[in-house]
Amino acid sequence: MLVTLALGGMMTIVAIVVHLAGILLLLHLLRRNAHQATAAKNGRDLARQLALIVAVTLGIFIVHGVEIWLYAFAYVLSGALPDLPTAVYFSAVSYSTLGFGDIVLGPEWRIFGAFEGVTGLILIGWSSAFLLSVTSRLRMLEHDWEAYAKRAQPKRKRQ
Repeated sequence: MLVTLALGGMMTIVAIVVHLAGILLLLHLLRRNAHQATAAKNGRDLARQLALIVAVTLGIFIVHGVEIWLYAFAYVLSGALPDLPTAVYFSAVSYSTLGFGDIVLGPEWRIFGAFEGVTGLILIGWSSAFLLSVTSRLRMLEHDWEAYAKRAQPKRKRQ
C-alpha cells in the first residue's frame, strides 16, 4: 500500500508540473499574440479571437492527453494493467472521473486509480478557470454586448 501511495503522490506531482508547463506555454503563445487580444470591433477581430480561443482549447486538450498517457504508462510499467490500449482507456475514464467500471484495477492498485481521478478533476478545473480567464481577457463579444445595451435602453421623451 505504501508503494501505491508513493507512486500516486509522485504521479500527481508529475501531472501538476506537466499541467503548469502546458499552461505557461499557452500563456507565452498568447502573449506573443497579445496585439490580437482586443475587443472585437469587426468580423476580422472576432475571427482572430475565435482562432486564439480554439488554439488555447486545443492546447488544453493536448496537455490533458499527455497527462492521461503518462498515467497509462505508469499503469503498464507497474503491472497494474496488462497492455497500453487498456491502460490508455482506463486512464482516460479515471482522469475524467467517468469511471465506467468495465475495467478495474486489482485491490493493491485501486488507490492509485483514485489518485488519478482526483488529480484529473483538479486539473480539469484549473483548465476551465484558465480558459475562462483567457476568454474574459480577450473581452470577447464585448462590442456586441455594448451594442445590445445601447439598443435596450429606453428612449427618453424630449420635453
